[in-house]
Amino acid sequence: MGAVVVGAVAATLPGVASAEPAGGARDVGAGVERISVAADGAQLDRDSTGGAITTDGNRVVFSSSATNLTPGNAAGSERVYLRDEPLGQIKHVGSYPIASPVISGNGEYAAYWVLLFRDTKVKLAQWTAGSSIGLNCDALNCSQPSASGDGRYVANVATIGRPSTSQRIDVWDWQANTKQELVWFAHTAPSRPSISGDGRFVAYQDGKVKDVFVWDRDHGSTSEPIEGPSKEATIVQISEDGSKVVYLSGSDTYVHDVGSGTARRVPDVKGLAIDPTGNYLLYAPNDTTGPSLVLRDLRTDTDEVISDRPASAGVDAVSSDGRDVVFASTADDIVPGDTNGKSDVFVRRLSS
Repeated sequence: MGAVVVGAVAATLPGVASAEPAGGARDVGAGVERISVAADGAQLDRDSTGGAITTDGNRVVFSSSATNLTPGNAAGSERVYLRDEPLGQIKHVGSYPIASPVISGNGEYAAYWVLLFRDTKVKLAQWTAGSSIGLNCDALNCSQPSASGDGRYVANVATIGRPSTSQRIDVWDWQANTKQELVWFAHTAPSRPSISGDGRFVAYQDGKVKDVFVWDRDHGSTSEPIEGPSKEATIVQISEDGSKVVYLSGSDTYVHDVGSGTARRVPDVKGLAIDPTGNYLLYAPNDTTGPSLVLRDLRTDTDEVISDRPASAGVDAVSSDGRDVVFASTADDIVPGDTNGKSDVFVRRLSS
């Protein structure tokens, strides 16, 4: 599998704008910072979206079409960036993502999918090497990647035929250049996988029957369907430790315990992500008159408001133990001096 060098540009960043939360989040040690800023600290001239964070909260991947984010990168096309907070560096690691990139738990890899001629392919970008490889997808279209904790395993959807008539869920071990086919679907209804940190478990959705299943690599087995009261389930994410699966059913969110087979209902919310330990659920309330993003401690049933401004977040948005949450927003009053009128990416840091 040859590596396709992206020509990554690393930039060292000055301090970024930050603010203490106006309220709702933990008051002690909590703050929010805008991480989508240029190398010289200037605001970006175009939108930045998505956002996924590592287990330790030190690295974030996001996409942006800004022309002033890193030196020598003025094309203005959508690109993938990895930011290392302790190092104060940001790298351009990929180009032309179709959807928000995802990140490995250790932050070494970011996975995303691109349009190649008229087909889609999955790419894996590496922080250290500053390069991107294309997974050897043997289908016309490969999409919806999910990366394991060390980035070795990548689960994705492979669509077969032109016009497409079927699809399957694959897991790639890109270091060994081997593929495992988990399941075939005789349809192309939207389906998506989510892989655990060690690559053992893959939760996936059958988009036609709207069931969620969990595949176990060690036992070579697949669970019975996970269904809510409405008998339909839409997958959100499996936790990195493989202990919990979050899915949507009706107007509610459920957190399924893989070990016990029981599910916990969180009513009237849309689950967005779960932290690596399976203890913290990020959700958007169905009631749009209040906060836009809330983090729930599932052990104590306590909530922390992450944003009371319009905001969005995806899978891998929460670091371990709910310490950090990454999100995107067009609001101009989350941090001081936000006057670019663009969508920006923010991280809220919460005390442990």
